[in-house]
Amino acid sequence: MAMEPPYLRIAGDIRRRIASGELAPGTRIPSTRRITQEWGVAMATATKALATLNQEGLVRAVPGVGTVVAESGREGPATPRHGLTRDRIIRAAIALVDDEGLAALSMRRVATDFGVSTMALYRHVPSKAELVRLMSETVFNGEPLGSRPPGWRAQLEREVRWLWGLYQRHPWLARTMAALTRPMASPHAMRYTERVLSALNGLGLTPTQIIHVHLALLGYAQGVAAAVELESQARQDTGMTPEEWMASNEPRMETIQTAGSYPLLSTLFDQEGFELELDTLFEFGLARMLDGVEVLIEKTRS
Repeated sequence: MAMEPPYLRIAGDIRRRIASGELAPGTRIPSTRRITQEWGVAMATATKALATLNQEGLVRAVPGVGTVVAESGREGPATPRHGLTRDRIIRAAIALVDDEGLAALSMRRVATDFGVSTMALYRHVPSKAELVRLMSETVFNGEPLGSRPPGWRAQLEREVRWLWGLYQRHPWLARTMAALTRPMASPHAMRYTERVLSALNGLGLTPTQIIHVHLALLGYAQGVAAAVELESQARQDTGMTPEEWMASNEPRMETIQTAGSYPLLSTLFDQEGFELELDTLFEFGLARMLDGVEVLIEKTRS
């Protein structure tokens, strides 16, 4: 007997959870990203499983929320949602891209989720590029929690960690940011810049040094954050966690190490407890960059 395709097994499992009441009407079902993680399948398989449930009328897409259990019976074709606004479009696009990645975003896809024509979206947002800009501006609307700590170093740590948190929650954000030499007129992002500059003000640095410190820290966080998106995409494509991927490649790694061509690199990877972890890498690099800023400040005062 032929083995059931993975997407049908996943759809069947979710179908059973809906039938048992575990997933009640209106409840969000596992996203494509969650399916790739829980079932260890590629994104295409996860998408096909949800498409199967959608064709059966068991689920429907809700803009800004995700895919939820249909209220009852077959939902049929999507129907236009009332009250289409720019804010609803932006938040629906953010939810979509957080869940499926920037490659999934298109004006047609967002319009389909709302059950309207693509032209209806263009009345509120003139282009996909403008939509992405508005998405970036929206997620930047905020600031670190709590009171501002004393001291320039603690203030910079607080700001850059807040930025790192944004990149982790929205892996697509780093790629949508403008080039460092072509800053955007973005009020929310500019408030972040203002907070960083104020932490460096009054320390004896020149205006050029202050802006360069800001851009160096921004570029560092943005660069490491690019790995967050790449890791997310790799996990979707392979259906494997970093640990599972390393384990699958262990025989090949051992063969290379046995040859003795890379003695120092082999020694590093042989260390007990050695792990490649982005949070650890980020914190290490941030500390070293701030060490360098401290040296710069001391030089200006000597």
